Amino acid sequence: MRKSDQVDAMTQAMKIEYDRAVSKADVNAFLDAFAQVCRKSLAENGEFIFHGVGKFSVSDRKAREGRNPATGEPMTIAAHKGLRFSASKVLKDSLNPKQ
Repeated sequence: MRKSDQVDAMTQAMKIEYDRAVSKADVNAFLDAFAQVCRKSLAENGEFIFHGVGKFSVSDRKAREGRNPATGEPMTIAAHKGLRFSASKVLKDSLNPKQ
């Protein structure tokens, strides 16, 4: 889903589910601010919890040996930080509704 599709979906959801008309510019600004808060929280605290969706957390990855896929030569992959996501129970249940 592209950002413009997200903005359209959020605008419609606010109108239909919450009976509130919001502009696409406001929704776009909200999504930008939300992403900024998420990045800041991950950088400072190492995690960001989005209630009803899941938890993003930072994990440290050790340096390791790998192979260059083009040449097959061994190479060292430097240590770096990775991102993990754990889905919330609400999200999991929405994907697998009980019959």
